[in-house]
Amino acid sequence: MTSTAVVTLAAVLVIVLGVSFLSRPRGPSTVDFYLAGQRVGVMTNSWAICGDYLSAASFLGVAAAVYVSGLDGAWYAVGFAAGFVPVLLLIAAPLRRFGEFSLADFLGRRMDSDPVRLASVGVVQLVILCYLVPQSVGGGITWELLVGQGLLGLSPYATGVLLSTAVVAVVVAFGGMRGTTWNQAVQFLLLFAALVWLAVVVTADGFRYGDAVHSLSQAPLANPTLGGPEGQDWVLTEETNQMHPGEPALFGEPGARYGPLGQVALVVTLGLGTAGLPHVMNRYFTSPTGKAARTTTVWVLMLIGAFYAMAIMLGTAARDIIPDAVAGRPWLEELTVNGVLHTPEHALPVLGRIYGEQSGLGLIAAAALIAAMSTVAGLLLASAATWGHDVYERHINPKATQRQAVWAGRITTLLGAALAAGLAIALRPEAFAPAMPSLVATMVTWAFAVAGSALTPVLVLAIWWHRTTAAGALAGLLTGAGLSVSMFLTAGLIDTTWLRELLAAPTLVVAPITVAVVVLVSRRTSAPAGVQAHWVQMHGTAADRRAERMARLTRGGMDAR
Repeated sequence: MTSTAVVTLAAVLVIVLGVSFLSRPRGPSTVDFYLAGQRVGVMTNSWAICGDYLSAASFLGVAAAVYVSGLDGAWYAVGFAAGFVPVLLLIAAPLRRFGEFSLADFLGRRMDSDPVRLASVGVVQLVILCYLVPQSVGGGITWELLVGQGLLGLSPYATGVLLSTAVVAVVVAFGGMRGTTWNQAVQFLLLFAALVWLAVVVTADGFRYGDAVHSLSQAPLANPTLGGPEGQDWVLTEETNQMHPGEPALFGEPGARYGPLGQVALVVTLGLGTAGLPHVMNRYFTSPTGKAARTTTVWVLMLIGAFYAMAIMLGTAARDIIPDAVAGRPWLEELTVNGVLHTPEHALPVLGRIYGEQSGLGLIAAAALIAAMSTVAGLLLASAATWGHDVYERHINPKATQRQAVWAGRITTLLGAALAAGLAIALRPEAFAPAMPSLVATMVTWAFAVAGSALTPVLVLAIWWHRTTAAGALAGLLTGAGLSVSMFLTAGLIDTTWLRELLAAPTLVVAPITVAVVVLVSRRTSAPAGVQAHWVQMHGTAADRRAERMARLTRGGMDAR
């Protein structure tokens, strides 16, 4: 282990543990543990949401997807960033005004239905697992590149997965939402600063995005695959053009990975999936008001827009710069074939080392570790909220004390982390490189597919269509989750065709089906009692809500007489 690796890891640990200790919960309250007392300010929450959302998939995966498939990889950034537009317009403010502990809690109370609450818990846990595993994969990749050594007989990759997940699990279990919020806010600022530094140094060195795209598009796009007589040698293989078969795939043109339908399906899946991500949506419950939640989303849109613009630029820069940098750098020769990286997720760390030697590698590696750990923290906390509050408090032990409920959340946090780490160790990114533009980004797409196909349609209808019933919401959740999982699992069994692209990003098809199911079933069943009060709470003005409260008090008084 180099001194740079030691300093980097020590800095990450000091930041994570120090912030968690300083901002730890002040008492055994579930509102404090899960919602940070609902007093998180606009800027702090916008930074924390960015830290929560900009995961290893965003930091390593988007640049990797651009690196390996050019313009088609940029669709990941477009979908990830566009997802906050429907959040701003349709969800943030009403969700916070209604106010609960989690998405499952919101749907359960809005529909006045325990089956809806439990079905929501199942879908939320599925989304969290799909999102959590690739974050742990990102932690393993970063450790492997930064440290290169395993502990206790484990491989470097497995060591990175276990250590990064374990540290975050402990921080979340004992820091709660308050500690996680401040950690994510600080981590986002460090992550953003690392990306800005890299963008500045490559630009100062003469890199120009337009010139690089033009230059890279002069030759067919080729990436490493395992081949040779025994299938163990890396060889460059030209990508097939999915838009115009028979013509070479080019870096600056669409078609290196997806056909027309696949590109639309990917952007829709990522965009709608954002609005249903439980760890992101849960953060809106920590805002003090609905207006603060909406303002927070405006800041989030601006910050993540800048972040993804830099990620696309740096993925292109890595493709353009690394081939000329191999000469005289033996460590880079081991990672490449003819100047192209074996593992596209190495693009940013390698770029950091080229421009900053070990210090640059340490900075980018620290940012990647922070990105993975920050998102893992949000996911584990969302998981804890659903298991601890929606299942344990609501169904297993309704008479639980605040202390018991908090400890239930802590224990489920540790169990969720152990499951994610075990699954991450079973996966190796290199084994999936020929079939996926980036393993980390692709696995996150599965989480977006389930969220966008099941949670988002039901959530939007529950907020904006007062006729939505419990039976309709339940049918929609089960239809959306079942169809999306079936479709992206089926995609792995068929050859590269337009059908496979559609199945791999199924929200374009499944979300309309889910909406239709909710509407049809709701029209045949009765709306829940108290829907008018819920409507005013979500959409009414402050005056409307005061009038509604006065009317309830008046009716209560008259009934009492």
